[in-house]
Amino acid sequence: MSIVFAKGLKKYYKDFLAVRGVDFEIHKGECFGFLGPNGAGKTTVMKMIQCFMPPSEGTLEVFEKDVLKYPSEIKEKIGVMPQENNLDPDLSVEENLMVYANYFDIKKKKARERAEELLKFVEMENLKKSKIEELSGGMKRKLVLARALINDPELIILDEPTTGLDPHSRHNVWDMLKFLKSQGKTSILTTHYIEEADRLCTRVAIMDTGKIVEIDSPKILKEKYGGDLEEVYLKITGKKLEN
Repeated sequence: MSIVFAKGLKKYYKDFLAVRGVDFEIHKGECFGFLGPNGAGKTTVMKMIQCFMPPSEGTLEVFEKDVLKYPSEIKEKIGVMPQENNLDPDLSVEENLMVYANYFDIKKKKARERAEELLKFVEMENLKKSKIEELSGGMKRKLVLARALINDPELIILDEPTTGLDPHSRHNVWDMLKFLKSQGKTSILTTHYIEEADRLCTRVAIMDTGKIVEIDSPKILKEKYGGDLEEVYLKITGKKLEN
């Protein structure tokens, strides 16, 4: 089943063409990655998929629904882990999840049960009464991931999920994302960490200057071009991928 289908997808910001007619399809159960430097168009594509901004041209369907016609129905089935830790500092760890559950009309009893499940999943059940300022960077990222899962989404959007984390915290988040993948969840990941894409993604779309220049599994790309995924990126784009 196709979860996301894009054909000739473009996005203009006034006269600037940020996404230049990309084609891709994401299947149920995949972890699909967009790999590229800042400014490649990755985040813009993600925002169109999550119905945060409309496409300028082309076709974009999520759950076989047109994003321009059915944004509300699509948003109900999506969980988003944004690049920034936009948690409410005035609320506790648990309250951040409970308040977010309101956006999906989840009843209070169910929301509390779901929050407890998710805090256990991200190994933060002992911190539910803690304030956000008391959390480390890694804990904040794990809480943002838990929040993205509060509505038990069919599609999880992960925008640079481990940016700014130390290696231990990064691997911790990777383990959680691998578990979600093993449970059959579909996810879309943007990253500029080569190792992250290599470890997590079923397939990657390599982007440069608003275009997709190659799509395939990391394994096939490495076999096709030779070397590791970083060398593949260099051969395809002529650029190094800067963190």
